[in-house]
Amino acid sequence: MSGGPVTVNMERMTSPDVGRAIESGMTTAVFACGAVEQHGPHLPMFMDAEHGTRLAEEVARRLGDALVAPTIRVGCSQHHMAFPGSLTLRNSTFEAVCTDYCTSLATHGFERIFIIPTHGGNFVPLNQMLTRLREAAEPCAVHAYTDLIDFIEVLKRAVHEMSGMGDRVGGHADIAESSIMLALHPGLVREDLAEDGFHPELDPAIVSRIIADGFRSVTPNGILGDARGMSAAIGERCIDVAAERLTEWFRAYRTASS
Repeated sequence: MSGGPVTVNMERMTSPDVGRAIESGMTTAVFACGAVEQHGPHLPMFMDAEHGTRLAEEVARRLGDALVAPTIRVGCSQHHMAFPGSLTLRNSTFEAVCTDYCTSLATHGFERIFIIPTHGGNFVPLNQMLTRLREAAEPCAVHAYTDLIDFIEVLKRAVHEMSGMGDRVGGHADIAESSIMLALHPGLVREDLAEDGFHPELDPAIVSRIIADGFRSVTPNGILGDARGMSAAIGERCIDVAAERLTEWFRAYRTASS
């Protein structure tokens, strides 16, 4: 937006700057819901949180009338708790935080809120709470992208386009996520420890099994897919393609609800 703030990240702005941005028409708020949990032997645990912040910023800039609220960094990760260091919220806690985020943003005059989950365990809880979030934030409109299978397919296509290795995308600590982290924080990626993992079929049944029985029950090293073959260029492409898909998704929702 012409004349808009240099940054779209609200926590890096002053309160008067946020107020002026809203008054100028930047009435959409975007925020991500990530996780701090194991990502195999080679990635730092803040993968989903850092990915979420970058993706929300990319989406906000593409929308043109949006600001980014701080990422909810810890998510619903009970299925990762067999791995040391993983943190988790109860679903009820996660919903309470999302509700407070949405009502806070609505109070300040945002007319639309778009929520981006970048951790697989957040997709179903977000979908289940969406009606309640909308009721709490009225008249502000709330929408969340909750199609995990579609999201993984988007990353698979991006990796295939760049390297022909789309079959290594499994949804967690794989070539896509490893490449994204290599683009964001290369010094924190242990490429020498990248491994192959469990290769699931991308369907709701395997997702339900992982949530119910835990990650270690299907993948002892915590990887879904194969982490090998990563590159920063693949990571940047994954971010770009995912941001385009999400922007398209939210624009369609905004058009349908206007």
